[in-house]
Amino acid sequence: MITVTTDFGLSSPYVGEMKVAMLRINPDAKIVDVTHAVTRHSILEGSFVMEQVVKYAPPGTIHVGVIDPGVGTERRAIVIEGEQWLVVPDNGLATLPMKHIRPRRAWEIDLEKIRKFTGWKISSTFHGRDVFGPAAALIEKGIKPEEFAEETSPDSLVRLNIEPEVKGDVYTLTVIYVDDFGNVILNLENYERPREVELLDFGLKIPYLDTYGQVEKGELLALPGSHDYLEIAVNQGSAAEVLNLKVGDKVRVRLWR
Repeated sequence: MITVTTDFGLSSPYVGEMKVAMLRINPDAKIVDVTHAVTRHSILEGSFVMEQVVKYAPPGTIHVGVIDPGVGTERRAIVIEGEQWLVVPDNGLATLPMKHIRPRRAWEIDLEKIRKFTGWKISSTFHGRDVFGPAAALIEKGIKPEEFAEETSPDSLVRLNIEPEVKGDVYTLTVIYVDDFGNVILNLENYERPREVELLDFGLKIPYLDTYGQVEKGELLALPGSHDYLEIAVNQGSAAEVLNLKVGDKVRVRLWR
């Protein structure tokens, strides 16, 4: 199985081009669309999305991620092997999914070698169709990465610096995702359950509960959400709109127990 996550959108032919190119190489490929609506060029958002799919995918799944603002530049195209596979640009996109696959080996894709497998020219602006998709299709077909890539160390891969900052009892957190409901997901996990969460930059203290309907419609709350990260939400509303937050923004919080 191959999962595909991109920022291509759905109004252009790019997703279709990528998928038919994969099927041309491997007609038996099973392709699952995760989303093509990652905010354009948001590597952090794409990394979060890929992480959630990796958590529940079976061993051996191949995950292709193409959020690639550096396409055609010196950035590397990589394959990572662990309990599952990642095929992504080396720009930090692999940061969060790598936490779950136990990476053992990595390779840098050789564009000239991959072209020999596909038989078509590689565009300098569309490596999703010409590099990443074909590499995933070849792996699922049983072709070893050594045949189209050069081995490199997993330790050499680019990683995003998104660890929470802690000073005393104050966490400075990063918004790593905003879903279609406007729920704001912050990069804090494995924390002790609080009674309230103080949003210091907004002068607010909000209850920490288990689900949205435990507050009145339109009220803010914090909760663990479905991803095990600290989530800020509004019952039947948008926390992102109320707090004017987007992916990459910093939020200072204090957990009250």
